[in-house]
This record gives sequence, structure tokens and C-alpha cells, in this order.
Amino acid sequence: MADLITAGLITLGWRERLALPQLGIGMLKAKLDTGARSSSLHVDTLETFRREGATWLRFTIHAGRRQPLEICCEAPALDRRTVTDTGGRRTERWFIRSEVQLAGQQFSVDINLTDRRHMLFPMLLGRSALSGRFAVDPARSYTQARPLTAATDLR
Repeated sequence: MADLITAGLITLGWRERLALPQLGIGMLKAKLDTGARSSSLHVDTLETFRREGATWLRFTIHAGRRQPLEICCEAPALDRRTVTDTGGRRTERWFIRSEVQLAGQQFSVDINLTDRRHMLFPMLLGRSALSGRFAVDPARSYTQARPLTAATDLR
């Protein structure tokens, strides 16, 4: 039965490198988590502002172990939703929609912005983003080549 479900899907490992080109992020390590519904991106700062009558989000991401790097991003707010984390805690988080490049594909994903500094990966790609596109083999890691973009690498 599992073969029928994953037939025709690209099989990825539990961790992969992806790009968020709309945010200027050329490479980011992500955990692929079929147990999480939504996708999350680590942000260090987050503020809302108005632009042309719409709510926008301005946020920064610090990354790079060898050379600390700060990326400043802006994106229109998609909405604010309640998210339940693995510990059962419910919090309201801002969501954006952004293009993701992974395994030679580019697709749009809803991503919540949160503090993930104590997590191993700055991004978690949840099952809503994976469904119908990819199968995840938890025994594999980094099965794909690094994304090919001119944006900043966050390792």
C-alpha cells in the first residue's frame, strides 16, 4: 500500500537543503517533518507595518555558523493562525506565503514565522508543503544537490 501512495513522488531525506528565493535565501537547511502540519521559519526579530493598506511583516534571520550573517526580509502577511507545537503549547503566529525551491521544483508554501533558535534546523517543512510532491525516507539525509540560486546561503 505504501508503494501506491509514494509512486511517482520524489523521495527525500528527513533533512534537506532548500532555497527561499523571494526572501533572498539561496540555501537553508530544513527538517522535513510529516508529523507537523505547517512549515516554520526561524526569525530573530519580527515587526508588522502597513504598506498600501495591507499588513506586512519585516523580519531578520541570523545564520551562518562560520560567519554570522543577518538577512532582512519583508513579506506581505498572509494571516495569523494558532499553531500547536510538539509540546502541545498553542501560540498565535504570523504566516507568509513564499516560493520554495527543493529537488528541482519550485512551489508556494505557507510558512509561519517563529523563534526556532533552540532547534537544530532554522526551517521545518511540514506535511502540507510535502503532500503530493515528495515522500520522506527517515533513513536518508541530504539526497538533493544544493539549490542553484544567487541569493544568500544560510548554513
